[in-house]
Amino acid sequence: MKNKLLPYAFLIAFLMSAGCSKKTHPETTTTTEPAKPVKRPAVKTAVPKVITVNDKVAKRSVDGRYYYDLEGRRYWRNNRNGKYYLFHKSMFDNPDFKAPGN
Repeated sequence: MKNKLLPYAFLIAFLMSAGCSKKTHPETTTTTEPAKPVKRPAVKTAVPKVITVNDKVAKRSVDGRYYYDLEGRRYWRNNRNGKYYLFHKSMFDNPDFKAPGN
């Protein structure tokens, strides 16, 4: 009779040990980090080459020329038409951008 119960005892012991093993426990769900917001590149606006500014708002340089700073760019006044042009190295030789009287 002991020989007949022995296989059943092993079967019961095996099932109990298998039921409590880590492999049969459901995995605990780890909290996932929230998705980081996607950074969109800033929209770059076109830089105007010519602007019109009232001379009362413009500043005068040491040598007497008018200039206006807009968004980190400097515009210089053209004495012929009164408009302000984005700085370019060719302005040094152009008499329209010289200070009056110079």
